[in-house]
Amino acid sequence: MNYLNLEEFEKKLGYHFADKHLLLLALTHSSYANENKKGSHENNERLEFLGDAVLDMVVSEYMYRKFPEMPEGELTKLRAAVVCEGSLAGLSRKLGVGRNLFLGKGEESTGGRNRDSILADAFEAIIGAVCMDGGIEAASAYVMRFMENQIAQTKTNFRNLDCKTHLQEIIQKISKVPVHYAIVDEKGPDHNKVFVAEVTHEGKVLGQGSGKSKKEAEQNAANAALEKMKV
Repeated sequence: MNYLNLEEFEKKLGYHFADKHLLLLALTHSSYANENKKGSHENNERLEFLGDAVLDMVVSEYMYRKFPEMPEGELTKLRAAVVCEGSLAGLSRKLGVGRNLFLGKGEESTGGRNRDSILADAFEAIIGAVCMDGGIEAASAYVMRFMENQIAQTKTNFRNLDCKTHLQEIIQKISKVPVHYAIVDEKGPDHNKVFVAEVTHEGKVLGQGSGKSKKEAEQNAANAALEKMKV
């Protein structure tokens, strides 16, 4: 069942539509349009197409300016993590998009209001609707209301997943000599040991970190080095 209150929903979105039809269209799933004999354009798929392109452009430009030292490959990976289906669906849930969707009975009965693919598509469709209603500047501002924090969080988690690789890629820009990791200390009893690792490059200590395993210690040492480099 759709619970849409336009004024209340616009407050959550942080954007006031001059053309309310665009917002309604952004929330109209193809299953609802089909069941209600609407035209082929009377669903959110075209707005989703536009919103997807706007989202990629806005996020790409922001990351290009924000992270000048990040290589193209890493920018691509980060953008993919930021605008992935799960990420966009999560933002939709925070906004309460699901409860406001116009869905067909079939999608309704099979849990469509909480399906990641439908929620992510609707999030992009709303971006498309904002772009059509207020132009690219309004759409950019709307996107970054949600994405600035999302990018920062994703970058931290993304980098921490493999700090060693990220550090090596940075060092490779300036030197052909690889970084070296060494366990320099072990603390505590055998059943609760803490390892301390150092990462060095050409004899210079770049960072030190500790962990419950040698791998964790090395990752934390790499992260410490990245923090010092402010990348």
